Amino acid sequence: MKSLLLLWQKVANESATWCCTSATMDCKTVLGRVEHEGLSFLTITLPQFGKDFEKSLDQGVVDRRSFTGFQWKRGLPRFLGGFLDRVFDRTSGVLLDSPCIDAIIAIRQLTLMYSKIELPCSDTRVRDALRGWVECEQHVREADSQRTPIDIEAFRRMSALLYRKELTIVDRKIYDGDELFPQHGPGSTADGLIGNNKFLQSTWPARLEKYFPMGEMLLPNWSYYNQLEEIDMLEPGSEIPVKVITVPKTLKTPRIIGMEPTAMMYAQKAISPLIREALKGSRKRGSDYLSSFLGFDDQTPNQRMAEEGSLLQGLATLDLSEASDRVSNQLVREMFRDHPHLHGAVDACRSRKADVDGHGVIRMAKFACMGSDLCFPIEAMVFLTIIFLGIEKDLNTSLCPRILKEYVGRVRVYGDDIIVPVEHVRSVVSMLEHFGAQVNTAKSFWTGRFRESCGKEYFAGHDVSIVKFRQEFPTHRMNATGVISLISFRNQMYFSGYWGTVKWLDDAIRKIIRYFPVVEPSSPVQGRHSFLSYEPERMCKQLHRPLVRGYVVNAKSPINRLDGSGALLKILLNTRNRELGVLPDADKEHLERSGRPQAVNIKLRWSIPF
Repeated sequence: MKSLLLLWQKVANESATWCCTSATMDCKTVLGRVEHEGLSFLTITLPQFGKDFEKSLDQGVVDRRSFTGFQWKRGLPRFLGGFLDRVFDRTSGVLLDSPCIDAIIAIRQLTLMYSKIELPCSDTRVRDALRGWVECEQHVREADSQRTPIDIEAFRRMSALLYRKELTIVDRKIYDGDELFPQHGPGSTADGLIGNNKFLQSTWPARLEKYFPMGEMLLPNWSYYNQLEEIDMLEPGSEIPVKVITVPKTLKTPRIIGMEPTAMMYAQKAISPLIREALKGSRKRGSDYLSSFLGFDDQTPNQRMAEEGSLLQGLATLDLSEASDRVSNQLVREMFRDHPHLHGAVDACRSRKADVDGHGVIRMAKFACMGSDLCFPIEAMVFLTIIFLGIEKDLNTSLCPRILKEYVGRVRVYGDDIIVPVEHVRSVVSMLEHFGAQVNTAKSFWTGRFRESCGKEYFAGHDVSIVKFRQEFPTHRMNATGVISLISFRNQMYFSGYWGTVKWLDDAIRKIIRYFPVVEPSSPVQGRHSFLSYEPERMCKQLHRPLVRGYVVNAKSPINRLDGSGALLKILLNTRNRELGVLPDADKEHLERSGRPQAVNIKLRWSIPF
């Protein structure tokens, strides 16, 4: 707590120097509030102040209903008043004609710096989050019941207009079965299998058999057919449900994800690359607009469009709350209905039930939890379909490929980060909510000159993005995750221009780790990034290259040996998936060690500084 407060004060004083003001009273306010309210002031109250500030930028005026819990002086809060006076008029609260960009960055940095610190929530907040997840299920069911046949037909027609060619290609590939190459992910699963153990499955859902037959999916070749006798076929009633868990997100609320059963995730990873590749490759088949509307791997187009929207005010940025949890399975079924093999395969590898702590096993109305490999691409497809239904309604004319092409560079979806033209935003928002989505108005912007998308924020064409503190302040070297996070924060602050704060951070880091050399960002050494060149400490006798002494991350996967038919299957699948560009080159020890590292360490050694 003390280190977090000291860091806040350093950033506040340096920001005040930038903006020719004083942060003395602000530091006193923070010190007093933290003494009485604890860490929640830094991680919950201040971030809410930052969100209200962003909304004020978007609206062009400060609303008296905002900034609750803070004293006011005429038209603005007293807290951070020296910075606010350079952005808004003190008397009227109206946005200045030429607000100070440095002041905007400073306010955002000071209020949102600790908004994403990964700390465990209280048990009460965890229970509330899980209860909210269950209530969201009920909202999806209500939206399904209120949807009319006209709505369903409109959704099917628009999805066909957008995806017919691409989904037909995927449908044919699934029918042929020649390109269905499953793979296992590194994460945990609902049935507790980790790493190489996933290649030794003892159960297989009967629903998968039509599109993912055991003999094709679980055996390296049919000479091992006798091993199928050891696999238990699970009927739908005895399938393993998704395990709903919470992981740290903010101190206010945890993130809720679902751990899929091994077999389901295995099959999902066979279909997902086919869908993604078909949508990304639409440009080659003449549908050059579709690949510009959907993003799966690259966030920079969304960020560029957000910058353009902040400068020209022609594009709006929208954010959805509980995006994946509000995608109805009924809508997904309608989207794939004209493609029976794709429809059947997706439905077969979709988990139907979820095990929620305190609520038991419930049947899911949503398509999938966050954690399913199909969740991200399919939710984006659903949202894009609804967006163009909203645009179509606003234009009062049926869309066609010619009209769709006019929106290239004006519409884009990356997960739940959405960009649409400002002139259609209200119709799009209305249509999204009509189909069960919930637009997060606190993080959606279209009125003023502030825009946010995919982790970047802009005001009037200026990048006002900030650096966020992610882990607790480490007190010793054994807290490797904290040390790595702190060094990353230090380096980001350096390139953001907070050099006074960085000097203080360097002194704090040196108290934890003795060796802290200057290195390039590409170096494996945990060191200081700088505009100045690194200084070699000695030369490698074998390779004749410069070396520096510092700490290198050591995160080894747990020992998890695999041999026999399971090892052969893994090698064959990995070789094929690497040929398709789905997997990177294999680790030499992948048959000895596998899965996510259970612990991260940093070890002192000589290594390259570049």
